[in-house]
Amino acid sequence: MATNNILLGIRHRFWSIVPLGLVGLPVTLVMLGGSLQSAQRFALASSSGGVQLGTAGTYSVLAGTTVTNTGATTLAGDLGVSPGSSITGFPPGLVKGTTNDNNSNAASAETATSSAYLQAAGLTPATQEGTDLAGLTLSPGVYAVPGGTSNLTGTLTLDGQGNPNAIFVFQLSSTLITSSSSNIVLTNYANPCNIFWQVTSSATLGTGSSFQGTVLALTSIAANTGATINGRLLARNGAVTLESNTISNPICLASSTTTTSSSSTTTPSSSSTTTPASPSFISTGPPTPPASTTNALPLGLVIGGTGLAGLGYLALERKRRRASGGHNGAA
Repeated sequence: MATNNILLGIRHRFWSIVPLGLVGLPVTLVMLGGSLQSAQRFALASSSGGVQLGTAGTYSVLAGTTVTNTGATTLAGDLGVSPGSSITGFPPGLVKGTTNDNNSNAASAETATSSAYLQAAGLTPATQEGTDLAGLTLSPGVYAVPGGTSNLTGTLTLDGQGNPNAIFVFQLSSTLITSSSSNIVLTNYANPCNIFWQVTSSATLGTGSSFQGTVLALTSIAANTGATINGRLLARNGAVTLESNTISNPICLASSTTTTSSSSTTTPSSSSTTTPASPSFISTGPPTPPASTTNALPLGLVIGGTGLAGLGYLALERKRRRASGGHNGAA
């Protein structure tokens, strides 16, 4: 039997302590000054696993043979090359991070790049898309894209569906080529930290194009004049060529990124740094409402109507018995 008690008052004329267990009263206690509400949860729409960049995550540009720049390129993160040893064009190019020219740091980052490339290439199942991604709005997932004259002639929209941890992986069977002035738009909290382009050959980003995510190319990467990248250009075996580009590493959460199904949870990638108050990535639109939310409860004691009626009955019965002389053991 429940031992919790509640103090009743009827018109301030008498008081009684009634064991709650006697009336089967459902009671919910809420801490003073606060309310109860379930934590918001976002279900991942992606069936992909994560791609861990490891030590390569701090790099804006990493090449296997050479890095060549022309013009006022700006790199927000590190610059490196290994096992090659040729970096030219800095200055006039600006590196806000560290330059690692064929040293142990660059070698470690190249090893991490190779691992990330293989992870991205091995993710299944992949949804088959056409050569040109322009005009599409894609939800999180793994996408297979064949080679062609251009893989992006216009605008591609990536919809995070309210989850900044959702993952997009594009597996290019040969080259990745984007047209001049093409762009990628992120909406509903799509996050460039979790966008990966695994390129089986080489990548070319068109003049004045706007690109989102990390390029993991087996061979080489070329960013044409004025192309901007919110992500990284990581080449396993070949060169990276730059020309007046801006590469802004997205600021990502620490820890490793993993997902297994549409109902799984994701923890952010181990390759990155802690998210600041104002993230460096841009996404638009409100988040999707949580899958299940409990409304906040009022302060104090919440009592079911049936139980309250029972308490009232006991109190009135006590008053009646007192008036009749306290028979039948009224307490």
